[in-house]
Amino acid sequence: MSTLTAPEAPTRTYNAYSAPLWQRLLMTRETAVIALTAAVILYSIVNVPNFDGPLTLKFLLQDIAPILLIALPMTLVIITGEIDLSVASIMGLSSVLLGVLHEGGMSVPAAALLALLAGLVCGALNGFLIAYVGLPSLAVTIGTLALFRGIAVGLLGTKAITDFTEKWSDLATGTIGETKIPLVMIPFAVLAIGFVVLLHFSTFGRGVYDIGLNDEAAHFTGVDVARTKMVLFLLSGVVSALAGIYFTLRFGSARGDNATGYELQVIAAVLLGGVSIFGGRGRLHGVLAGVVLIGVLSSALRLESVTVNVTNIIVGLLLVASVILPNVLAWASTRLPRKATPAAPRESHTPENAASAGVSTRGSDS
Repeated sequence: MSTLTAPEAPTRTYNAYSAPLWQRLLMTRETAVIALTAAVILYSIVNVPNFDGPLTLKFLLQDIAPILLIALPMTLVIITGEIDLSVASIMGLSSVLLGVLHEGGMSVPAAALLALLAGLVCGALNGFLIAYVGLPSLAVTIGTLALFRGIAVGLLGTKAITDFTEKWSDLATGTIGETKIPLVMIPFAVLAIGFVVLLHFSTFGRGVYDIGLNDEAAHFTGVDVARTKMVLFLLSGVVSALAGIYFTLRFGSARGDNATGYELQVIAAVLLGGVSIFGGRGRLHGVLAGVVLIGVLSSALRLESVTVNVTNIIVGLLLVASVILPNVLAWASTRLPRKATPAAPRESHTPENAASAGVSTRGSDS
């Protein structure tokens, strides 16, 4: 018998099968949204009257500030495959609580703290029903949307509370120094950095992606699925309440119907920014670009005297397109012909082939 030593198989590396770095960085949905946002801004500056005025940046950032805030936790919620439709009604409830408590003699900081606590309770209710009871988030948050809005309107009725001091209104509408950047961008920047670290640079964030891809597999790999979802809905409730407080102080008015319809703009921005509605995919920089894109479109259309209803139609179309387009592109990519890679010829382990490859053929006489 002969002992044959086969040639060593070539080692396969990740780089041999991955796209080039520039392609992985630039050929993404997030990059496309950023490019589209830049194009819309340039077009608006050139073609929309007064868009490049000195106050446009200030009002634009003030308008999108609540959406920017709520989009941070909403991104993580949708990446897990869930959704929170109650964020706008939590804004309205926190607005009413701030107004009612302040009218009753409480200082604005103390009333704001209790409004944040109310947002935490709202998020805890959503999180408990979804994470621990196991109810679908769509059904739960549709129900709590009506519940929280009903409580807000029930507490205040149809009247508005407007007796906020100018100090707090000026704080909400003030800018950083001599710039046109609103002060609200400071807490937003702090929260944005925190959420970026949480999602992209922590084990908690990796668990969020794992849950979105497959929550059962995530559970068996050690991710506490229920606790993770609970934390995300708590964050969503608190940040929504914070956005409601800012909204109230900026306009100097606490009403039960404040921020009605904001959930549509938040979800549209998140999905437009590259987050998959099915979970497991998305990045925060794309979401922030999506928020800015919707804000720029709304501002430009308003300067062109386009009605709010038409703007809502455009935002709705963007939402539908952001859901359908990735699936269409994925389907189209599967229909494209692919060049087959020829298989490498297999060498037979005969003494002749082994000898030609320089392989030892020692054996014993039978």
